[in-house]
Amino acid sequence: MSTAQAATLDAAGSPGLVAPAHSAALRAQLQRAGRRKRLGAIALTLPLLLFLLATLLVPIGALLLRAVENPEVATTLQRTGQALHGWRHGEVPAAAYAALAQDLAAIDDRAQAGALARRLNSEASGARSLIMGAYRAVHEDEAWARDGAAARDKLLALDERWSQERYWQAIAKNAARWTPDYLLTAVDLKRDPEGGLSRVEPEQRVFGRILARTLGIGAVVTLLCALLAYPLAWWLSTLPARRANMLMILVLVPFWTSILVRVAAWIVLLQREGLVNGALMFLGVVSEPLELLFNRTGVIIAMVHILLPFMILPLYSVMRTVPPSYLRAAISLGSPPLAAFFRVVLPQTLPGVGAGGLLVFILALGYYVTPALLGGADDQMLSYYIAQYTNVDVNWGMACALGAVLLAATLLLYGVYRRLARAELSLG
Repeated sequence: MSTAQAATLDAAGSPGLVAPAHSAALRAQLQRAGRRKRLGAIALTLPLLLFLLATLLVPIGALLLRAVENPEVATTLQRTGQALHGWRHGEVPAAAYAALAQDLAAIDDRAQAGALARRLNSEASGARSLIMGAYRAVHEDEAWARDGAAARDKLLALDERWSQERYWQAIAKNAARWTPDYLLTAVDLKRDPEGGLSRVEPEQRVFGRILARTLGIGAVVTLLCALLAYPLAWWLSTLPARRANMLMILVLVPFWTSILVRVAAWIVLLQREGLVNGALMFLGVVSEPLELLFNRTGVIIAMVHILLPFMILPLYSVMRTVPPSYLRAAISLGSPPLAAFFRVVLPQTLPGVGAGGLLVFILALGYYVTPALLGGADDQMLSYYIAQYTNVDVNWGMACALGAVLLAATLLLYGVYRRLARAELSLG
């Protein structure tokens, strides 16, 4: 009797029925085996998941949190915020002057007072000197800070600007620990004292133009990379594997060179007395050197050179899967070679074009070093201003808000790409 026949014997020895106990044991063994496989897969991927959590998800979460966090005023001027609760405009409550003097007297760290002054100065110009002057006066003579009745007169005697509403409105608006102001400023909006939304003044609407410039440079770089990479990738895909691999090394050379080194090389090449202008003048193409450096042209040339491999590799991987016989068959059936290429080959390589274009565009959006070294004042992208707010202005909230805008634009573009790719698959 075979094993399969023995397994179908019941307790009485009759074939054809599976013993209930044996069937339950078999199911239990299968379930344990399935659990072991799942646990093994989780154990293999757990280090990668933890790495992504620590290096990607947690920093992104901290960035988004800091973009809406407003601790400077809320932690240092608590009494003042409570005294101004419900006040929007008009005469400043006398209790607010006393509360401000007490809050400033309670600040022991001068750096904390400086952070408070910078934060309020971003809301109302001149608040930095106003806060620091009152802070020094309070700590030189703390007696009048304890005298709430005299605080108003002494603050006004110290600086008459304390009578202006806009400084108190800046304190009242930022008294809460969480604020949308950074994100609103990043898209050229603001809150008025009544809490409504409005656009900032025309001369202050800079971030919309910077974002449009960033998207425009990224689009131009992506288009040029696609135009240059497509014929090269197609030529490589038609070569024998040995020759294609050797030539692919030349494509990958930029990956092995520092970006700073490549940018420095382009500075040498593109300057007025550089090799590019020298060659153009020697060939008679131009009569005088072209301005190729410290403008948009130099930025785009260098970015295309750096990002070109990211377009070639996805295109090459897709084109290798397109059988050459398809093109030969279309030509043998009477189609012109160019028409056959656009009708037969190009549609099959569009996934590579989309993947490479998305990769290049997303990478181009975050470029900082290349525009900073090769571009002018009107060629800087959004990442430059993120670095400016981080390293120079020390305004982490604004830097994180601009980073959040850049992240949202990237996710939006990725979502559009996924939708278009899904629509293409459904039509195909």
